[in-house]
Amino acid sequence: MIYFLFYVLCSLSHFSIRVKTSVSDGSVRPSDLLALFKQTGPKTRSHITSAEFLDNTVELIREMVYTHSMDKPDLTELLSAEDMETILQVTGCSSETLRHVCKSDCVSKRYRTITGHCNNRENPQWGAANTPYARWLSPEYEDPQGAPRGWNPQHTYHNHTLPPVRRVSQEVLYTHNENISLDMSLSHLLVEWGQWIDHDLTLTPQSPSTAAFKTGADCTRTCSRDTPCFPIQIPLSDPRTGTQSCMPFFRSAPSCTVSLGHREQLNAITAFVDANMVYGSSDGLAATLRNLSSPLGLLAVNDIRNPFCFHNHFKYLCHFHNPCDSRANEHLGMIALHTLFLREHNRLAEELHKLNPHWSPDTLYQEARKILGAVHQILTWDHYLPRVLGRSANLALMPPYKGYDPAADPSISNIFSTAAFRFAHVTVHPVVNRLGPDYRLSPEHPALPLHHSLFASWRVVQEGGIDPVLRGLLLSPAKLQTADQMMVEELTERLFQAQGGLPLDLAALNLQRGRDHGLQGYSAWRELCGLFAPADESDLAGILGNVVLARKLLHLYGTIKNIDVWVGAISEPALPGGRVGPLLACLIAKQFKALRDGDRFWWQNEGVFSSAQRDALRTTSLSRIICDNTHIRLVPFDPFAHTLHPDDLLPCTRIGHMNLSAWRETDTGISDRTNENNHIILLSYVGYSYYTRFIKTMFFGGLF
Repeated sequence: MIYFLFYVLCSLSHFSIRVKTSVSDGSVRPSDLLALFKQTGPKTRSHITSAEFLDNTVELIREMVYTHSMDKPDLTELLSAEDMETILQVTGCSSETLRHVCKSDCVSKRYRTITGHCNNRENPQWGAANTPYARWLSPEYEDPQGAPRGWNPQHTYHNHTLPPVRRVSQEVLYTHNENISLDMSLSHLLVEWGQWIDHDLTLTPQSPSTAAFKTGADCTRTCSRDTPCFPIQIPLSDPRTGTQSCMPFFRSAPSCTVSLGHREQLNAITAFVDANMVYGSSDGLAATLRNLSSPLGLLAVNDIRNPFCFHNHFKYLCHFHNPCDSRANEHLGMIALHTLFLREHNRLAEELHKLNPHWSPDTLYQEARKILGAVHQILTWDHYLPRVLGRSANLALMPPYKGYDPAADPSISNIFSTAAFRFAHVTVHPVVNRLGPDYRLSPEHPALPLHHSLFASWRVVQEGGIDPVLRGLLLSPAKLQTADQMMVEELTERLFQAQGGLPLDLAALNLQRGRDHGLQGYSAWRELCGLFAPADESDLAGILGNVVLARKLLHLYGTIKNIDVWVGAISEPALPGGRVGPLLACLIAKQFKALRDGDRFWWQNEGVFSSAQRDALRTTSLSRIICDNTHIRLVPFDPFAHTLHPDDLLPCTRIGHMNLSAWRETDTGISDRTNENNHIILLSYVGYSYYTRFIKTMFFGGLF
């Protein structure tokens, strides 16, 4: 056991050493970037390290007693309850799953915790960071030990093998960049908002090791399946044949559970719509993001750029460092929204200070954070979801709010994170437009092929800041998803191509991730939602409204039951007024209803805000936030609707402000209670100094 734990620790360190080496010699690969930007904080790393110790320890025990004349035995046949508890303690999983103790002071009642714990006081783990995804259907792994679907390419499901995910991508999803239709009703900012909110809800860490546990093979180079390596095979008919035989893919890290059951995956961040992509989901990270030298409760920014970021192959590694979410660097749109809402927090804190100069820095920080979380809830439920689901489906699936329901589990479901909320990948436009002050293309900052905007945050500094990016999102239409126009080649053939190495395929990655997580097939999820489960090609063609697509899917999968849920769900035609079909509407609405009803700090819940404050919050406007935090002076009234012409834009003077006077307080009670209970911890200046030294090595100058 000691040797095994030492070996795993060594393999976990292999990734950081190899990436540092590849950075120094300019040989960073696309898979390195994916792994690098999915790395997590100390608490999450501790959890997944313990979980991997547990997972591999159990597997070694099975193999010690396994012979070719018998099936791998169930753990209950091998280990007593005492043995299992000992293993949980030795691996560290026992401490990772301890019930959280909730405090009962007034501050705990007023503000949500950074980690999401104790939102539900009876079930403190519900919706908290570093807890397993919920399961709405039991997983369907290849074996009881949690091997992914398709781990053995010859394994049959319902008498058929699963097709290679790359083949599904090529034959069903691939769309030439030029062969797309535009969605003339919706702006690309709506697409961007979906990803922004996804980053508020889910972060699935992959294994921190890129080396196989048993053999030490480098997962970025090997094409053999050896945990955590689960490479995507390239079929012989694929255009890439000859250049590579597989794409690197790493299994999601397992999660510690209280029992040694089937494999579960971890959500590293809070489930709630609480703007944790601005504030972080751990107390340590939240502390480092604050400017503790200011009395205003501000988030930290800096005005020093690193002059060495922009040379040769290091240029794309110079990245945005509001490190609350490592995914901020994925593309220009994410950087723009991270910057926008960091500025909005600081603007809110400064305005609240003017209204309440007696408030402490902690109160200003918490009140601004509370407002910003409510703003995200309103923009998502009132403006985003009706356009995604369709207004009729939204009303039917999301009935009016009736108050906090402590029986509602808000935890993010595995199906939502791994399949349902990835629907917007098929609405991404292949070109990133950056527009000048007159909302026209500028030769100074020309439009970019999408793959040139990925992990290219240096462009924000060198090429005009976030304003051109936001203007492009406001005035560019989304891509329209149809049965014969699924995912653009920028995402299936050129993902991270600009960073060197062989590009990845987002469609194949999505399908492989669903198999990694053991998601059941398309039919099972339709049954869960009370929808008709197709039995043959005729049924499927009727649901999809497309005989050719139904025939193509059955040719690949052999049976409807085997169709990967993500590709089946996005193949359904959209509901009236929406952009998703019946299955996705069901799954998305089910999740967002649980997030609303199971959140004790939901903005409409009685006691969270006063009546006057709720009235003020209802006037929130994303266009106003853009006006208040950029140099943009013309905006659409509705930023999620596609604006056909710059002449239809409104000056910021015609966009109403949210009136913060409802937060004016003459009584110093909040500040006094905060200090009296000493519950909002005042962090040492030493911690802030460390963060300042860290962030000053980055380029963030000029953006604030």
